[in-house]
Amino acid sequence: PAMAAWISANVRSPVIVGADSESEQWVSEVARLAAAPYAVLAKIRKGDHDVEVGMEHASRWREHTPVLVDDIISSAGTMIAAVKFLCGHGLPPAVCVGVHAIFGGDAYARLREVAADVITCNTVVHPSNAIDVTPALAEMLRDNLH
Repeated sequence: PAMAAWISANVRSPVIVGADSESEQWVSEVARLAAAPYAVLAKIRKGDHDVEVGMEHASRWREHTPVLVDDIISSAGTMIAAVKFLCGHGLPPAVCVGVHAIFGGDAYARLREVAADVITCNTVVHPSNAIDVTPALAEMLRDNLH
């Protein structure tokens, strides 16, 4: 819900994009909560830092701002490949949103070079933190302690 609220408040005409079929479960929920359409990329991982992505009919989303949503951003390889793929099909640079900002090595700098913005939740302290999940965590703790 916090990610969807941030997207609704900060991104004009978003299309929520998942990196692969595994992400569809949470991407569809973020899209539903943000009242936005969603799409899922096909991903082929060739190594830790070598990923190919694709999507049929990607150009149909040209009037939308792609918002790439992922749970963990570590190497940022998938997000970088996705941003480049989408831009190559005429979409504007993507906003990248992640839950956990791990960002190994220069991953954050490399992602910022291609993305319109990089936003994460405050589950891991990082300069990209813009989505506060503290209220949700507090509610979950409160509900599970009683």
